[in-house]
Amino acid sequence: MTSDPDPLWARRPVARLARLGFADTDDVARVLTELGLPLDADDASDPDGVAVVDLLAGTANPNLALNTLARLAARCSHAGDLMSALRFHTGLRGRLLAVLGASSALGEHLAVHADDWQLLADDALATARPSAYGLRRRLLDAVGADPDQPLPWGTGGARAVDNSVETHEALRVAYRRQLMLLAARDLTDSVAVDDAAAELSDLAAAALEAGLAMAAAGLPAGLAPARLAVIAMGKCGGHELNYVSDVDVVFVGAPLDPNGDEAAAVQTCTWLAEELIRVCGQPGPSGVLFPVDAGLRPEGRAGPLVRTIASHRAYYRRWAHTWEFQALLKARPVAGDLQLGQAFVDDVAPLVWSASERERFVSEVQAMRRRVEASVAVKDADRQLKLGRGGLRDVEFAVQLLQLVHGRADPRVRSSTTLSALHDLREYGYVGRADGDQLAESYRWLRRVEHRLQLQRLRRTHTIPPEGPDRRWLARACGYVDVEAFDQARDAVSADVRRLHEKLFYRPLLEVVARLPSATVRMSPEQAQDRLQLLGFSDPDRAVEHLVALTKGVSRRAEIQRALLPVMLSWFAAGGDPDGGLLAFRQVSDALGETPWYLRFLRDEGMVAQRLAKLLADSRYASDLLTRAPAAMRLLADDEQLAPRTRDEVAEETGYAIERSASPEEAIAAIQAARRHELFRISAADVLGKLDIVAVGNALSEVSAATIDAALEVASRLVAQQTGQDLPFRVAVIALGRLGGRESSYGSDADVVFVHDPDPGADDDAVAELARRVAFETKRLLAQPGPDIPLTLDPGLRPEGRQGSLSRSLDAYRAYYARWSSVWEAHALLRAVPIAGDADLGQRFIRDVADPARYPVTFGPDQVREVRRLKARMESERVSLARRYRDIKLGPGGLSDVEWTVQLLQLRHAHDVRALRVTGTLPALAVATTEGLIEPADAEILQRGWTLLSRVRNAVTLVTGKPSDLAPAGATRSLAAVAHLLGYPPDEPASLLEDLLGRARRSRAVMERLFYDDAGGQP
Repeated sequence: MTSDPDPLWARRPVARLARLGFADTDDVARVLTELGLPLDADDASDPDGVAVVDLLAGTANPNLALNTLARLAARCSHAGDLMSALRFHTGLRGRLLAVLGASSALGEHLAVHADDWQLLADDALATARPSAYGLRRRLLDAVGADPDQPLPWGTGGARAVDNSVETHEALRVAYRRQLMLLAARDLTDSVAVDDAAAELSDLAAAALEAGLAMAAAGLPAGLAPARLAVIAMGKCGGHELNYVSDVDVVFVGAPLDPNGDEAAAVQTCTWLAEELIRVCGQPGPSGVLFPVDAGLRPEGRAGPLVRTIASHRAYYRRWAHTWEFQALLKARPVAGDLQLGQAFVDDVAPLVWSASERERFVSEVQAMRRRVEASVAVKDADRQLKLGRGGLRDVEFAVQLLQLVHGRADPRVRSSTTLSALHDLREYGYVGRADGDQLAESYRWLRRVEHRLQLQRLRRTHTIPPEGPDRRWLARACGYVDVEAFDQARDAVSADVRRLHEKLFYRPLLEVVARLPSATVRMSPEQAQDRLQLLGFSDPDRAVEHLVALTKGVSRRAEIQRALLPVMLSWFAAGGDPDGGLLAFRQVSDALGETPWYLRFLRDEGMVAQRLAKLLADSRYASDLLTRAPAAMRLLADDEQLAPRTRDEVAEETGYAIERSASPEEAIAAIQAARRHELFRISAADVLGKLDIVAVGNALSEVSAATIDAALEVASRLVAQQTGQDLPFRVAVIALGRLGGRESSYGSDADVVFVHDPDPGADDDAVAELARRVAFETKRLLAQPGPDIPLTLDPGLRPEGRQGSLSRSLDAYRAYYARWSSVWEAHALLRAVPIAGDADLGQRFIRDVADPARYPVTFGPDQVREVRRLKARMESERVSLARRYRDIKLGPGGLSDVEWTVQLLQLRHAHDVRALRVTGTLPALAVATTEGLIEPADAEILQRGWTLLSRVRNAVTLVTGKPSDLAPAGATRSLAAVAHLLGYPPDEPASLLEDLLGRARRSRAVMERLFYDDAGGQP
């Protein structure tokens, strides 16, 4: 071009170019002027009102785009046509400038092959995605081969004109032209990233076919006729290739004649394979096509390059590692004899989809991912798109593991393409909708960045450049205005990918599903019936009905159930009552099946499904609670959630419930619902082995205390509303018995007494009546019929027993215990603890009433005899002879034997030994041992006996759902279930009864010696 003596760049200010992001603006203005391009949109010669300079400024690298355009114009045979088209052809302008700004390598191609810009000007060619056949035809044409003529392996003829250097370069140029056309559509957002990856895979397959044609052209004479199939693996096999990548392949050979010499055929195919690798990897003026990597073949690089199908089969069946089956998931015939290639893929497919049954399959895949991640250099870890944390491999490994585990039973999830497979896993319930959508979106983002990164110089890289011009170039190519916005997006995507990778890749269900036999995963109703019977279900017909009801239809709910149930059946079978577990699961599913989080929760959240199965099969008590409060299942996700809550935490929830309720009945229902939730928390933790018997008793007592306190508040408000006045007194509830000792069991009543204290000047008789009504309403409200085991208030230990007033004043209690109380009443007060109502009043009751009575200065022989008489009377009147040795509470060596022995020591010595002033059996026993009131050996016998008996009583309630003080009878399903829950071997339930009777016998011997000995444990 001629130089203008008075150039435009000299007459116009160049500040605008600087604002547009150009560097060296004087030089830019000069080049624009020399090219005859206006500097802004105001120039009348620009018909679209958008100057080329503005479009240049929007490219990834404006200066690069402009300088390459100048080189192209200088070398173009029809530069005028180019510049005219650039100004008036909108499609060309956008495509050409985008390519020049994003890729120096493709710009170099255009500078060398200057007339190729015309390909970008052809709208039909440059905007439509070519078919795989079209790409194959174009590349075969480039090497002079007839695309419609099959490879003549048998004759040794040639499909290519020759195998010359010129033909090699023609293939490379044709390949680059197709890359350029794809990049133009990719950079102008007219092709999706997964479609671009698929087109790149088709282009690579076409290049392999053309390279094979060139190899065949030079086939030496005398080699045996043969068939060669090229099997793409990795990203090419999965239709998700990058712009620049190795192409992983496996070669399969066979004689042309089925009865021919296999060894000779393999020799021919090996020559062709080696020549194909050379053709594709040989550099030239236009670079290389791509390296062909056959390292995924059997035995890797140490193994033969070509094998027959039979040889492959033998290897994979006997010697293959887990990772080799994972690689075969993406196997696809792409070149050569496609029929032979498909036969290979079909032959190895059963091995691929049964690989997850291999021992430690899941853990090996997980370990392999960790090794890949550890291989990333520390300096590059934060910038790695492919191998690092939150990178492409996180998505691919997670998807492939899910496919290999679930795909053996479900052919619908066997796609070799990551995004298609992820879509199918999401569609058929193996991945949550939100998780699947997020993972797919993040994967597309990472692939888009990978494509833009590799386009810069057409180099095989997955590492984001460090801070500098290349980083800015990449950010702009990806559509970000600056590097900071790009980095923020990258951090967010990486975090999302890593979170979902860890959630899916380390999903505990995978390990269990992988261990199930294939026949178990795919069962007809008839097979299911046989399987259920073998698993130990007592009513297989009914169980099949439950399975059909849970899995029928094509809903997402049914899909997820079909994935879950084969695993859960094995867990139900491992429990004490498989049939009850499956029935309860159906009930919970019916209650929650339409709730969005329910099945997703079972599938995704840790060991929730296994924990749920154990609870439902081992505990009718927990199952009943869960079916009435199914949302409580969320507690199973986290051990911290299973930790019992304190009384204050429960009281806070019941307080909110009271304030929100419109009536006393509504309030008490809310209180009971809160109790139900806490009882499930405790029983679940107990069944799962998270709590010992002391923690269970303490937790149950805390819940009862909070419930009684809330019910007392409701009753007080009700009586105040009925009388139309503020209540002129304070009231407290004092716990006795097991509640006071913080040793509540699942079926314990709540032994309590009510105490009130009138306000100054209040009428004592009126207050007494109002306090009685409050106590009555508290008891009535808690006894309302409902679905749960009720919390029954038992005030029978109050003064004068059931004939006495429900509530007394503090002064009345003082007077009564000072003058009228019996030994049994002092005995009952040993466990007195304030649990509800006015805290100060409760403490005053303990100080002024309970302590003087239960810790007397002296406890003489007459009082000791009275305690013994009461114990003997209780045994004779309340213990059936037929059930004597099954009675956990009152039978010989039962709970009461241990408790009365300890309590007698407290009555006799707690006045002097203040450490004995505790309400719990085991704490008091520990103090008595420390103080020398009981020998350590005796204390251990009592402690072990009491602990086992308490555990058995709780286990009976947990298993049957009903409170009982009777141990299960021998040779019953109930005994087997209770023994299972307590950890006894499945075939030895009778061992539980042996232990129980043995412990009781030893406890009884100690009790008779200590309780009835006149020394009474006196030192």
